[in-house]
Amino acid sequence: MSIKSVLSRCLALFLVLTIGLMGCDSSTSGLSGNYREDTLMVLNNLTEAIEMPQDAPDKSAVVEVARDQMNEYAARYRRNGNYAGLSSFTTMQTAVNSLAGYYSSYGNRPLPDKLKKRLKQEFRRVEIALKRGA
Repeated sequence: MSIKSVLSRCLALFLVLTIGLMGCDSSTSGLSGNYREDTLMVLNNLTEAIEMPQDAPDKSAVVEVARDQMNEYAARYRRNGNYAGLSSFTTMQTAVNSLAGYYSSYGNRPLPDKLKKRLKQEFRRVEIALKRGA
């Protein structure tokens, strides 16, 4: 076997392993798998998205990141029995569903003050529940 064929096979193996390992991390939204940290990160990003002025230049990018995080958060923790029963999760899921429904129905329209107020209340409840460990 020549050196050229050995190097060629090593390179092919390296590329297969690299692509395979990079494909294992399907998290595009930055969620780590730690429930508490992920909940606080999503909570902060959703708060930023709803409080951002409508005419902000990066509003659409922030909303897009928030939508991706909402989808991944719900998909990751909804089916996990360890978290699905926690009051912090059920309250967060209510807020996520409300905001995702609004974005799906009304797109880039400004959030109504009534919805912002309700989301902020639910976010406070989630923070309190996380501090309690529930």
